[in-house]
Amino acid sequence: MKQLFLLLAILAFNGFFSGKAHAQEVSVVLTTDEGFSNRAIIEKMQHNLSQVLTEINRAQKENRLLNTVGLALNDFADRSLQMLWANIHFYCDDEEVVERCWVFGDGQEYMVSHIPLIIQTEGEEFGNGTYQEAVVEFDRQGRIKDFRFSLDAQLGESMENCGVEAVEQRMKIKAYCERLRTAYNQKDIDFINQIFSDDALIITGTVISVKPMEDRYANKLKVVYKKQNKEQYIANLKKAFLRNKWIDVKFSDIPENNLLDGCAGITQSEVNTKCFGVRLRQEWRSSNYSDVGYLFLLWDFTDEDKPVIHVRTWQPEFVGNVRQEPDVNISTLGAFDL
Repeated sequence: MKQLFLLLAILAFNGFFSGKAHAQEVSVVLTTDEGFSNRAIIEKMQHNLSQVLTEINRAQKENRLLNTVGLALNDFADRSLQMLWANIHFYCDDEEVVERCWVFGDGQEYMVSHIPLIIQTEGEEFGNGTYQEAVVEFDRQGRIKDFRFSLDAQLGESMENCGVEAVEQRMKIKAYCERLRTAYNQKDIDFINQIFSDDALIITGTVISVKPMEDRYANKLKVVYKKQNKEQYIANLKKAFLRNKWIDVKFSDIPENNLLDGCAGITQSEVNTKCFGVRLRQEWRSSNYSDVGYLFLLWDFTDEDKPVIHVRTWQPEFVGNVRQEPDVNISTLGAFDL
């Protein structure tokens, strides 16, 4: 694997304090190390990303739909960006960012992380002015092939230290977790339906109050787990998408704990090396509901271009005011004989 070093110089007025993105053109400059000499592809990526970020800023300033006609986006990236924009608006407002660009397949694909964005949604309690990072992928012609929200930076570091030695494999798993997270924000039910296997098992924990016997003791709280199949999960998710004007899902690192020596990232199955367990902390915020809990995903990368999730489990982080540890019975590979 080769590495590039990316310098994003974004020349724009500061709209953070005014709460508005300015329609100033965004200039992107990519700087590489001496080991990479293909300036033509770098210049194309500079030009293409500059045009996309400039259109994002203009659309935010003018409070309109994105106009992606003529932009160097493939169908997947175009659809992803348009679906994000349909639910929330954002703009790019940093003057200069220095970042790494990963090169995969000996120059066949390129990925840039940490594109700085500011969320700005009119009239909604979405978290206006909050910082968000995006990931942009390019093909070998410099055309943008994906635009998605990134995972928490610390989570990426945790994944690097947990169980999977191959860097490209870690990056691919991380990319699909980012796409899943973005799909919830997009309300992209088609992608979520596609990414779960037909025999997927979904387990969700709910905190309930248990009434005391003969009123002798105070009410107690406990977690009750409910199983769903894929069909039930997708049906319930469709209802949630319809009920909520906006949805904001974030994945982050699980705070350090004793489980698996504190490793809260990726673990690879010893039974089937194509299967990986990913443990995350999930924050779900929407226009009428919010919760925080521990998420476990059992990914199957037998087909690396079409991985699927066989198991999704979720448990609340808090029961009352007491913080819980991830339940080993539903949040490890061993719980599913892997």
